[in-house]
Amino acid sequence: MATTEAATRSAATARYARKKQAIVAAASDILNHHGVKGMTLAGVASRVGLITTSVTYYFKKKEDLAVACFLDGIERFDALASDALRADGPHARVQRLLEAWLDLRRRIAAGEAPAIAVFNDIRALQKPQRGVVLQAYMRFFAKIREIFVAPELAWLDAQSCTARAQILTEQIFWAVAWLPRYDLEDYDRIRERMYDIFVNGLAAPGCIWQPQALSLDAVLQSSTQELTPRETFLIAATRLINEQGYRGASVEKISSRLNVTKGSFYHHHEAKDDLVVDCFKRSFEVMRRVQRAVGEGQQHELAKLATAAAALVDYQLSDRGPLLRTSALTALPESICMEMVEASNRVSDRFASLISDGIASGSVRAVDPYIAAQMFTATLNASAEIRWWIPDVDRAHAPALYAKPALTGIFSK
Repeated sequence: MATTEAATRSAATARYARKKQAIVAAASDILNHHGVKGMTLAGVASRVGLITTSVTYYFKKKEDLAVACFLDGIERFDALASDALRADGPHARVQRLLEAWLDLRRRIAAGEAPAIAVFNDIRALQKPQRGVVLQAYMRFFAKIREIFVAPELAWLDAQSCTARAQILTEQIFWAVAWLPRYDLEDYDRIRERMYDIFVNGLAAPGCIWQPQALSLDAVLQSSTQELTPRETFLIAATRLINEQGYRGASVEKISSRLNVTKGSFYHHHEAKDDLVVDCFKRSFEVMRRVQRAVGEGQQHELAKLATAAAALVDYQLSDRGPLLRTSALTALPESICMEMVEASNRVSDRFASLISDGIASGSVRAVDPYIAAQMFTATLNASAEIRWWIPDVDRAHAPALYAKPALTGIFSK
């Protein structure tokens, strides 16, 4: 009798675990498309064939479910990082991490593995949930940072190690946006090309990191102009969205930072989605202006890429920065999100053209221009969080910390 009761309890426990995992997988997929604000317990219940009250048996509130999704994703990424650290040396670790991650993405796309939450909306969580998830993420990030701990990389200081670990993770996270352009059978080729760009960079032999000074005031046509109220509002909104996510950047908080009334917000924007779109458009325009400025120069293409990268990283730390992080995309309605992704792709495609010209002229190595441009853009976007990861960063040193590894290789001095 005791054996039968134990078997029954074991079967019930297994059923509970399977149903809970199914709920987390369904919720993760919704999170990836609609963010925390767009995920509802009713929507998740519908995905798994339950009624809403049945889902609350597993998760009392949607915030609890969101935390479970993020922790599940972090745990799975943590396992990939742990496996990568078993490889012999930094190069092999990066290669194993890319191989395992792309295999996971392939299995998810093929329906062979449950969806995994992207981490764009972690900052949309409230306390104490946000603290729990961020602590788990930092433990995972510490493992990514260990990839760069090796005798041959003893020259890397703490800031450089942190910056390169962030670059590596951001490349993995952003690739989710462009991988759907490829067939699953191409993933092995993508891994090889990403690894090559990570390790060897874009610079052809003999070409070095040598950006020219580019006046942001001249490029942005702001040398004698004071910021308009609208520009000031967009800067404050961009900073708040980057810091606290779409959900955390309330109208009240934005208005409070600027010491203006909520009515000022509605004077410029009818809805919060409109505000995020305007912040994205402003960021894309900054990038286009820098691209146009370097395009008019007489440098070779690698030097143009270096100059653009240095200017944009510097902009992130300027009074007018930063650029809006792509993490805000998941909070937008799907149609608007796709519109912003397309706008981002057009900016990236300009870099791809510059890379292609550089390959033809000999200043850039023979790489896949599209993948290289997406990776380059992701690195620039990641630099919006420099002060979060490296609070005491020297603004003059920031471009070399973040942009240089993209051009000369992630293990280069």
